[in-house]
Amino acid sequence: MLDSNVDQVGSLRAFNRLYTNRLGLLDRHLDGSPFTLSEARVLYELARRPETTAAEIGRCLKMDRAQISRTLKRFATQGLVSVRANPDHGREQLLSLTKTGRSAFGDLDARTHSVIAGFLSDLGPHRSDRLLHAARSMTEVMDPHPDGDSVILRGLRVGDLGLVTARQAIIYAEEYGWNQDYEALVAQILSDFHAKFDPALDAAWIAEMGSQMVGSIFLMRGDTAGVAKLRLLYVEPHARGAGVGALLVENCIEHAKALGYAKIVLWTNSVLSSARRLYERFGFVLDEETPHRSFGQDLIGQNWSLSLRG
Repeated sequence: MLDSNVDQVGSLRAFNRLYTNRLGLLDRHLDGSPFTLSEARVLYELARRPETTAAEIGRCLKMDRAQISRTLKRFATQGLVSVRANPDHGREQLLSLTKTGRSAFGDLDARTHSVIAGFLSDLGPHRSDRLLHAARSMTEVMDPHPDGDSVILRGLRVGDLGLVTARQAIIYAEEYGWNQDYEALVAQILSDFHAKFDPALDAAWIAEMGSQMVGSIFLMRGDTAGVAKLRLLYVEPHARGAGVGALLVENCIEHAKALGYAKIVLWTNSVLSSARRLYERFGFVLDEETPHRSFGQDLIGQNWSLSLRG
C-alpha cells in the first residue's frame, strides 16, 4: 500500500537527485580533489576542531563506524592525521589534522568554494537569491539543534516594511477573509512611519527564529503628547506558542517607558482573540468598542490602553 504522502516524498527525492547531479556529488572524487564525498566530510569534521574522536565524527555524520575507521586509517597512512592517547580516557584516541592534512583541507575547501561560486554565478542574481533563500529555510527546518528555535528581536532592515505589509495582508486574508483594503492600510501606516520616523519617539522590532521573520511590532507617537501607539503586532502561524507575541509586546512596553511615554493605546478588532488575550495579560484595558464595516467584513473595532505611570 502506497503512503498517502507519495507526492511529497517524490518531490523531495526529485530535488535530491537534481541537487546531487548538478553539484557533482556522485563523482568519484569531489570537485577534482583526491577525496570522495564521505572522505571530504570526515576531513571537514577534523578541520573544524582542534582535536576530536572517531566516535564524535560518527555522531556528527551518522556514518557507519567501520567506514569512518577505514577512512581515518587511510588519512593516517597518507600523513593527514595524527593520533594520540587521551590522557583522561586511556582507551580513547584523539585525532587532529597534521600540517599536511590542513594543507589538503585548504585545497579541498578552495576547490569546493570555486565550484559553488561558479554554479551560483551561472544561475544569475535572481535565481541564485531564490536558491540561497530556499537553502537557508531547509537548513533551519532540518537543523537538529534547539538554538535554531530561539526567538531574537532586531531593528528594521531594508525590505522589512514591504515584508511586514505582505505577510500581514496574506495572513489576515487567509484567516479572516480581509481584502486588499487592509493591505493598503498597512502600507500607508508604514509609509507614514518611515517618513516621520524619530528615534526619540518611534521604534520597531522584527522577531526572528533562525534567520526567518516570524513577527513584528511598531511603537509610534500618538496624537497626544505623552501617548504612544502600539501598532501592527503579528506573529506567523507556525511560530505561535513560542512566546513571540509576548516578547514583542513586552519589549514595546519597556521601550515606551524608557522614552518617557505615560500611556500606550492600540486599536484592534474583536475577532483577533489571541492578540486581545495577550494585551489583557500585559494590563491593557478595553476602553471602547465600535461596530464598523472594513476590509470587506463586518467587524467590531476596539480601543485599548495601558497606563505606564504608577
